[in-house]
Amino acid sequence: MTNSPAWKRTATAQDAQEHGLKAGEFDAVTKALGRSINMVELGICSALFSEHCSYKSTKVHLRGLPTTGPRVIIGPGENACVVDIGDNEAVVFKVESHNHPTFIEPFQGAATGVGGILRDVFTMGARPVALLNSLRFGDPELPKSRYLLRRAVNGIGFYGNCMGIPTVGGELSFHSSFNGNCLVNAFALGVVKQDEVFLGTAAGVGNVVLYVGSKTGRDGIHGASMSSEEFGEDSDAKRPTVQVGDPFQEKLLLEACLEAFKSGCVVGVQDMGAAGLTSSSFEMADRGGNGVRMHLDRVPQRETGMNPYEIMLSESQERMLFIVKAGQEDKLITIFKRWELDAVAIGEVIEGGNVELLWHGELVSSIPAHLLTSAVPQYEWPTKDPALDPANAELRAPIDLAEIPPPKDLGSAWLSLLAHPNLCSRHAVYSQYDSTVRADTVVHPGSDAGVVRLKSARGREKGIAISLDCNSRFCAIDAVKGAALSLAESCRNIAAAGAIPLGISDCLNMPSPENPETMWQIAGSIRGLGEAARQFGVPVVSGNVSLYNQTHGQGIQPTPLLAVVGLLDDVTKAVPSQFRSPGDAVLLLGETREAELGGSAYLAFQHGIERGELPVLDYEAEKRACDFVRSLIEKRLISSCHDLSEGGLGVALAECCFRDYEAPLGVTLSLTKKNTRPDAALFAESGARFIISLPAKAVAEVKAAATAAGVPVGGEGIVGGDAIAVDGVASIPSHKAFKAWFNGLDQLFEA
Repeated sequence: MTNSPAWKRTATAQDAQEHGLKAGEFDAVTKALGRSINMVELGICSALFSEHCSYKSTKVHLRGLPTTGPRVIIGPGENACVVDIGDNEAVVFKVESHNHPTFIEPFQGAATGVGGILRDVFTMGARPVALLNSLRFGDPELPKSRYLLRRAVNGIGFYGNCMGIPTVGGELSFHSSFNGNCLVNAFALGVVKQDEVFLGTAAGVGNVVLYVGSKTGRDGIHGASMSSEEFGEDSDAKRPTVQVGDPFQEKLLLEACLEAFKSGCVVGVQDMGAAGLTSSSFEMADRGGNGVRMHLDRVPQRETGMNPYEIMLSESQERMLFIVKAGQEDKLITIFKRWELDAVAIGEVIEGGNVELLWHGELVSSIPAHLLTSAVPQYEWPTKDPALDPANAELRAPIDLAEIPPPKDLGSAWLSLLAHPNLCSRHAVYSQYDSTVRADTVVHPGSDAGVVRLKSARGREKGIAISLDCNSRFCAIDAVKGAALSLAESCRNIAAAGAIPLGISDCLNMPSPENPETMWQIAGSIRGLGEAARQFGVPVVSGNVSLYNQTHGQGIQPTPLLAVVGLLDDVTKAVPSQFRSPGDAVLLLGETREAELGGSAYLAFQHGIERGELPVLDYEAEKRACDFVRSLIEKRLISSCHDLSEGGLGVALAECCFRDYEAPLGVTLSLTKKNTRPDAALFAESGARFIISLPAKAVAEVKAAATAAGVPVGGEGIVGGDAIAVDGVASIPSHKAFKAWFNGLDQLFEA
């Protein structure tokens, strides 16, 4: 008599611990089922109980976010959100993390992050039209940080460029807290007709479960669980859990899916992302209120000897699970075969709510879908404000500027900031991405927001503006206010392009929730985001949570990344951040408060101080300023618009002068209010501020309108000359400044 294969044996408590299940979770599952479970079922449980799939440590807090609004068609809970943009059209978008896989294998980790977020979008029936990404790496002096940066950027460019989808923006930052855990967050947006949206639901008993796309291999097994764990000495050993992507295969899958959606046969569809066939089948069954029966031996496999455990937990890329009307599966199979993709009927929708798995006719698992999805236990971990620790007593205290002498050479300090890896040009990164493909990018990377054109038959073309932002340093000082300030900046970015914000997709990148101080940051970030979202009237419509971003107990700075999507009714009105012509007038809108250096880039990079009272967040002033610049853009009164954020006036004013492929411009600006500290005048990070350029003849009209709108004019100047100057404060040569800024990342990309 032969022994049973290992995947059939009964799972033990020790097995459960090794699979990452928390104490009590294993017992709860077996108690609910009234029986022991085998190793296949343990693998399924461990994947669906992971933070990456279950959100078990954050759901109690996420419920407090505003998620509805007049334009929201589908909010959180599906593969991506769907938001109305009029004319029976909608945008579909989401941001997700691929942090752990990228740290282990940066090229494939980052590349498959792009592939996964694209599938989330076209699963809904939408054609993707834009990509963005947010990157965080450790100390740029470290060889490991440079290696991760180069390979991750290569992977992102490879996948997006091969798919033929423009990358129109993003962000990049460095900090030593990311030495052991980098962040790669990928965002995708697509467009769909409102009556052609598809959901991930297993509806209709008797309908067919159709597997489509690439064959299943052993890559990515335990990927979801690995992404929900802290790193230790064995991080390199987890390399096999990283998926391997093929963008050319995904391009075929995209076109095949969009064709299949027009067939009239599709009932539901789900991407096989984190946890692969496990998450797609269980989540679709739970949403549909039905069960699913699948014959795992029918799953197309690219490796020999695979067993049910490996098939269910594989995270091989470029795969989808369709629910198809019974009797019409051959129509879809024909479509996918024509695109040279596998398409196999592997099961059917059944009554009862269980996901049943068969292997050569033998039932190897039967578990209620809701038990491992909607019924996963939720945790409310204890919290402790980090500022209560005596070691952090001054974390949020006002900075005593008297103890920080201004630099003797403010011009040199200004140039140093412009060359800093966190503030310099990102050209070395985004030049590796194609932003011109499809010929619909109106505002390219390097401005506050990327803007894409939506082709329309109505004569006037709409535009979509997208911003991806987070000030991690602010959030490390005060998670609540930092998250709110990050959203304020994102809303300014959207306004600077002339767009009205439609919705937010958030990606909460955090260390372990089991640490009370970290949990305070997680809950605080969510609370701050919720408060600001309500104030700005912008719902949080999709998102992702990535926890346990820490190594040997050392956590990252909390990074609640925010993607904000906005709408321009007429895309031809969009403006860039950079000045356009010598002779144009310049206005600084908003009030600079010189005491607002707490948490600033200037203090961090010039003085090594990462603390202090954060800038005032005046919601009414922010909204007035955003509404005002939108009105100017709508009336075509201004040529450019740039918000002020990290680096303050000094960095923003210089960026307005810099154009990647043309000689830099100069500018002279006179401040309305003379500050007592010149470094504070240049580098304070007060909110609700913009720099606009406009024809000289429009200055009187715009200043009068600003007064009427309650928006202060903090400075006035003119574009031209060969220096970037703030009268009475400092001046730097524009060509020297441009060289420092433009070449700031070059050494990081040297082999």
